[in-house]
Amino acid sequence: MIFSCLAWAGYLKQWVGPPEGERPSAYIIVLGDTDIAKLFATDVGIAAQSILLGAREQNLAGCMIGSIKKDLLRELLHIPSRFEIELVIALGKPKEAVILEEMKPGGSIKYWRDENGLHHVPKRPLAEIILNE
Repeated sequence: MIFSCLAWAGYLKQWVGPPEGERPSAYIIVLGDTDIAKLFATDVGIAAQSILLGAREQNLAGCMIGSIKKDLLRELLHIPSRFEIELVIALGKPKEAVILEEMKPGGSIKYWRDENGLHHVPKRPLAEIILNE
């Protein structure tokens, strides 16, 4: 049910997500309780990163997904309205290796799949994001 509520890899317009047999074996829906707070961004990021780091320690892989059909997910799982659906974390055994590419100056952050189906993800070099001044 949860899989149908998620949009996978927005830059890969023709890819509808992992096929049967390769889909995540677990999902964590990160909720914000509006009875406690109204803004959750920092807490959501900390929680999601901690969960994914813990998953890697267990030889699992994961993906944070923010493109969610929230109304449908709320209805399917009977999530009370006081909870904001912030993020879904998909977890499972990794099926593919991701190739990290150094982004060239003026290059794009868009990830892609090559002719062999390998997933390439451009990343800025550390020298561009660490300030030493």
